[in-house]
Amino acid sequence: MDFITILFIGVGLAMDACAVSLAKGMSLDKDKIKKYALILALAFGFFQALMPAIGYFAGSHFADYIQSIDHWIAFILLSLIGINMIKEGKEEKEEKEDEVKIHSISFKDILLLAIATSIDALAVGVSFAFLKVNLWIATTTIGITTFVLSFICVLFGKTLGNLFEKYAEYMGGSILILLGIKILIEHLFF
Repeated sequence: MDFITILFIGVGLAMDACAVSLAKGMSLDKDKIKKYALILALAFGFFQALMPAIGYFAGSHFADYIQSIDHWIAFILLSLIGINMIKEGKEEKEEKEDEVKIHSISFKDILLLAIATSIDALAVGVSFAFLKVNLWIATTTIGITTFVLSFICVLFGKTLGNLFEKYAEYMGGSILILLGIKILIEHLFF
């Protein structure tokens, strides 16, 4: 898998963290934005890098047995994750009306948000094992991409939130579905 494809997977996976970052950026006081931009970005980037590694090692034990259908597994996993992200985006849009200003975010909440937004990356890591992706490059790219995008989204949450947040889940889900289709086509026809 080439670097550009891994980068697009990183962007697709980061959309959950971006949506949360935008929401938190909109709800935090102005004087807390920079502090929590760094904290949230570090947490989201770390877990987005960790989860594919866990999935990779779990999936690598089965790679020899399933190599003939690995492209189908990647396609199905990425498509299901993408569809789920789109579905969650629709549900989240309806829940955004009751937000209030907050002064801080607890460590527990940051940890739970980081884990929740990175669960999709666990399944992507399983597909990486089947596709024999360079784990170091993939996890580093995904982690850095998530860190950068989350940091930016918290900082600009107040200005971009109303425009971008509504579509973040749709964009991320669509990217993952398209990448699943690309992988399937490459393995079936090339």
